[in-house]
Amino acid sequence: MTITGIGAVTGYGWGTPPLWDGLLSGKPAARLVAGFGRSSEENVWLARISDDGDPCDGLSRFARAMRGAAREAITDAAARGWRPGRRVGLLHAVVISEVQGWRDFYLKDAAHRRIRDYLTLMPSTPVSMLMQEYDFHGPAMNVSAMCSSGNAGLITAKMWLDSGFVDDVVFVSTDLSLTPENVEHFVRLGVGVVDTEPLDACRPFQEGSRGFPAGEAAISFVLSQRTDRAYVRVLGGDMTHDAHHLTSVDPARTQVDLCVLNALHAANTSVDEVTYLNAHGPGTQQCDTAEAGLVDDVLHGRPGIYSIKQMVGHCQGAAAAVELAAAALGYAHHVVPAPPTVAPGHRRLLDGPTPMRAGAVTLKTSLGMGGHNSAVVLAPAA
Repeated sequence: MTITGIGAVTGYGWGTPPLWDGLLSGKPAARLVAGFGRSSEENVWLARISDDGDPCDGLSRFARAMRGAAREAITDAAARGWRPGRRVGLLHAVVISEVQGWRDFYLKDAAHRRIRDYLTLMPSTPVSMLMQEYDFHGPAMNVSAMCSSGNAGLITAKMWLDSGFVDDVVFVSTDLSLTPENVEHFVRLGVGVVDTEPLDACRPFQEGSRGFPAGEAAISFVLSQRTDRAYVRVLGGDMTHDAHHLTSVDPARTQVDLCVLNALHAANTSVDEVTYLNAHGPGTQQCDTAEAGLVDDVLHGRPGIYSIKQMVGHCQGAAAAVELAAAALGYAHHVVPAPPTVAPGHRRLLDGPTPMRAGAVTLKTSLGMGGHNSAVVLAPAA
């Protein structure tokens, strides 16, 4: 399976060019947002999506970003020679949909709306509208695995394609959940950091890291086995669950390691063939310790490590997808979009954009809250 089209809406702007340019700039997408905190006097750092897009795509930023990203991916794939097969499926990776819409429904609308406007809050609505727009008739469903949802959706799409269940898949991962209440609770959990510029606080695999900035994203891929101008091949993947704790990674790392080994086996790739680890890397001590241990113990200390959480923010349900998009764009540009390092860190940590080695294999890990482990293996398209 290959990624043959990409669409992106992030804190950097609408479209993949702003995402790529932002990553190479070394400057985080987060900006100081005035009056966003629970107190009207409070200002916080957020990588929040702007209120743009096509108003015809829906009432909310969520609907407009979801459909905008999907439309860009489909247009991009068509420009690369892709033509939809007879049966095109849609997978939408999402954890909490229409957060702002539901907040307004209860707090501003007193739980009363016109029926048509109420239906826009349903998770089926943007999916249905996208299927109608393109006259797609394959299966359409949502996938949810917390921060691993992007990887989970990609793996599900590969199963659909490998089994012949569909001819192509349009995959979208959307998370626009930055309300004052949600941001506050991640700060209270001790992992979200919004009181300072991201590079000061989020330092994956480096000293002095306090956690992650909050971000939003809508990412889309066209996935196919019938294209000659793809960005990257998806060789295989795997998912496991720690069954350990509501928020913490199992320090034994048993299921994390098993997930990676299973993914490499599915991809017919050895541990020593992994060139780069595109890490979950949220800048929290427990996640950084787990993935650093994975590199040292399982991957024999060989791959270069990078995480883009400090750049795009932690995009929750869309986190893995935006990180996969960064990796895929990196293959197209032959550059690993690593952020600059700002403090002493792991010896294999990449420092800034790095020329990509020929034939590089990238392992993309994601450790979703609650124990959702996932890994996807990427390789050059040709």
